[in-house]
Amino acid sequence: MEATATGTRAPTFLEEVMAAAPGPYPRLDACVQCGTCSGSCPSSADMDYTPRALFAMIAAGLKKEVLQSNTPWYCVSCYYCQVRCPQEIRIPEYMYALKRMSVREGYNKKSRTPEAADFSETFVELVENYGRSFELGLATLFHLRHHPLNAVKLASLGLTMLRKGRMDVMPNRIKNIDQLRAILARAKEVGGGQ
Repeated sequence: MEATATGTRAPTFLEEVMAAAPGPYPRLDACVQCGTCSGSCPSSADMDYTPRALFAMIAAGLKKEVLQSNTPWYCVSCYYCQVRCPQEIRIPEYMYALKRMSVREGYNKKSRTPEAADFSETFVELVENYGRSFELGLATLFHLRHHPLNAVKLASLGLTMLRKGRMDVMPNRIKNIDQLRAILARAKEVGGGQ
């Protein structure tokens, strides 16, 4: 925190976001608003705000709007934005940070995608147990927990996928799952348990 004539000031929202995604890479305040990230993003059409707009909103201090946005949740972590960014900003890392901040402060429940965090947690739970995603389990667990009637509606699609060999009936655990669990535990430790 910077010192002022009256004491210390609270960090700006931009500073909070940058602190939430620490690392030895270019900071978000290096963004020149070129729009390359938004033009590169395969999910931008479904986002409330393009990445470029979201970064401008962060700089403007629009915390509530940013943390209620579906933009970070629609990021598919393809890293195309990062590869093309002229400032080499690690944009997906900031999207992860915004997700964590949104969940921690309860804004995710007020967004257009209130179940996104729960879907993510279900996915992570399966990866921690099996070392990979298990689509049938993911869809079933998520829909039974949040939209039980949708699970019934999706049954015919699921049966078609099973019949065509596009989905497994049972999860397949990777070899050396204990090693992956140790890596994930260490990552949580380094990330402060988030």
